[in-house]
Amino acid sequence: MQIWVDADACPKVIRDILFRAAQRVEVKLTLVANQLIATPPSPWISAVRVESGFDIADNYIVQQTQPGDLVITADIPLAAEVIEKQALALNPRGELYTSESIRQRLNMRDFMETLRASGVQTGGPAALSQADRQAFANQLDRLLAQRSR
Repeated sequence: MQIWVDADACPKVIRDILFRAAQRVEVKLTLVANQLIATPPSPWISAVRVESGFDIADNYIVQQTQPGDLVITADIPLAAEVIEKQALALNPRGELYTSESIRQRLNMRDFMETLRASGVQTGGPAALSQADRQAFANQLDRLLAQRSR
């Protein structure tokens, strides 16, 4: 298993959790972004800077992901693509996307996009809470424990 991170929008607190986990269980962690992302010195942690542009980082992650890998992203279309490749997708709030739940999320995303396009103010997601951080850390620990079995 390798962990890929859609790092442009990944909160720093989530990256810090990932850094500690990668070191602890010695799993390869790669952050992908269109800007330079600082990483701690480690043989397990790296960052890839891609060109700026729409979905460039997402496309890189999809191309590199292998079955059984874990992708950290809040991007619903990216999650759907990696699930199709038999990889796992986890959002920074600790929700593990499945082939069943991702269809529902894609439909809701499209619906909200339609509302916004018609002028309806839908607001954005709530700030990442301590409970969200804990849910993420717990789900990550479960997935990494399953990997070691």
